[in-house]
Parts: sequence; C-alpha cells; structure tokens
Amino acid sequence: MKVFISRDIPAQGIDLLRAEGFEVTVWQVDRPLTQPELIENAKQHDALLCMFSDKIDKIFLNECKHLKVIAQFAIGYDNIDVPEAVRLRIPIGITPDVLSEATADVAFLLMLAASRKAFHLHKTIFRGEWTFFRPKANLGMELKNKTLGIFGLGRIGVEMAKRCKGAYQMNVIYCNRSRSPVADELLLAQKVEFDELLAQSDVLSVHCSLNEATKGIFNKTAFHKMKRTAIFINTARGLIHNEKDLIDALNERVIWGAGLDVTNPEPMRPNNPLLSMESVAVLPHIGSATIEARNAMARLSAENIIHGLRGEKFPNIINPEVYL
Repeated sequence: MKVFISRDIPAQGIDLLRAEGFEVTVWQVDRPLTQPELIENAKQHDALLCMFSDKIDKIFLNECKHLKVIAQFAIGYDNIDVPEAVRLRIPIGITPDVLSEATADVAFLLMLAASRKAFHLHKTIFRGEWTFFRPKANLGMELKNKTLGIFGLGRIGVEMAKRCKGAYQMNVIYCNRSRSPVADELLLAQKVEFDELLAQSDVLSVHCSLNEATKGIFNKTAFHKMKRTAIFINTARGLIHNEKDLIDALNERVIWGAGLDVTNPEPMRPNNPLLSMESVAVLPHIGSATIEARNAMARLSAENIIHGLRGEKFPNIINPEVYL
C-alpha cells in the first residue's frame, strides 16, 4: 500500500506508517502543491494525508475515487466536499482534541496582547519612540471580572473559558447550538442568544466551525451590536468574520480591539491596515503550532490511514456513513 503526504509532517506519523509496511512519499518542495499536482500524485497512491489548505473538492475526489482513505492534518475540514466523499465511499479522518490546548493558548495570548496593545507597542521600540514616561500614554485595559463570550463552545472554547475564568475570574457566556453541561457546571457559564452574546461580551472569542450559517456572521451589523470597549478574537477560520467590516469597526471605534490567528484571505498581505492598528494583534495561523500538538496530529493522521487501509472504521472519521 502506498501513502502520499502533501506536506512534510513530524517524523512520528511517517514512522508509524512505514512500521506498518506502507510505502510513504512526502512532498518535499517548499510550497503547496497545485491541485493538478495533488491529483497526479494521489493517483499513484492508495491513501492521502493532506492539509487543510489542499482543495479536496468534487473535481479532486472524482479524479482520485480509487483512494481508500483520506486523512486531514487538521481538525477543520471545510476544504473537503464531504457529501461527494460519502457518495464515492471514501472515508475522511481528522485530528480532533490534540490541538485544543495549543489553540486555546493562542486565543488567550491574543486577548492579552490586544488588551495591552502589546504588538503595536513592541514595534514602537524599533522606531525609536520609547522615550520618556507619559502618564496617559499607551493605556490598555484590565481583564479581571470582565465578561468572556464564546461563540461555538466546543473543546477549544471550553479550554479558553477555563483559562479566562482561572486567571481573571471572568464571567463566561456562550452561544452554541446546544447547552454545555461542562461549561454550565464547571465554569458557571450561561448560554445566551447571539445578539445577547454581542451585547454583553467584553471579550468575544470565536471557536465555531466554518459553515454556511457561520460564514461572515461577524459583519458590520454584528460589530455595531458589540460594546465600544469589546475585543474580538478569532482563532477558528478567517471567513467567519468580514475583514473589511472589522477594519471599519476598529477605525470608527465601534469596538476597541481584535486578536486574529486567522484572516480573510490567508496569508494576510503585509500592507493590511490591521497590522498597524494599536489594539490589534495578528498571528500567522499558528494555533496548533507546538511540538506536542503537531506530533499528536501526525500520530492521529497516521492512525486514521492505518485503520482506513485495513478497511476498519476509525474513531476520528467525519463521514462514518461510508461504512453503512
């Protein structure tokens, strides 16, 4: 059996696959594959280990319908045409849970950085603007006892809420399709409707999946319903917020600040006005970028492929109906 990996991943995953006797090919060029290149390589293999930036759409799937399993090196899968994969009976695996802690850390980091204008003030040192003490200059805001709003209270959202509750005794509210007993009991969190989340949150942190209902939901209308002192955090997907509307809201002081690990589009252009705003912190989508998380993602991806090539149903599958 042959496995193609579309980006160089930690050795732990590759070693697992080779220990099973699979022939493993890793794309070694320091750039993403084009879709024709991905198709060409996948056609020569029995399984694909892909990235969230790979386009696994109807065209790809029908060109590569021989694949016995596709394992995505990510928790999200909005780049994959899941209904088409179901129709073609190709099982798809992801890497849940193992990046929750790392991503929550980044959300917490962005909240702190935005609240104290840290990224902006760091850059003033390079410009020679750190001169003398001004009592009213460079003022940020404190977070203790503020209200944290979570949009999409999954595992990452719960971890973010635990950090905020533990460090700053923040009140936690959330907007979710269903109630979270863990959040309600452990964090004394309160489930609210979307408009109430917007109106009450001092920090609003996005942790939902990207779908038709959430795409662009944080737009001009939403930002205008938030507090003028609110900080908007997005570590989920860039398409969940309208970037032009976010820029306008910050310029017009409709909201106070923002912290982004995801942008729209990605990568962000270096002349994007968000990068020069005082109370904005932007990172290049590094939510899962820890040694521990990436090693675990490599292991889970490899395990998904091993089970898939054996014809076995695996725990991290997103379309189990292919086995019905």
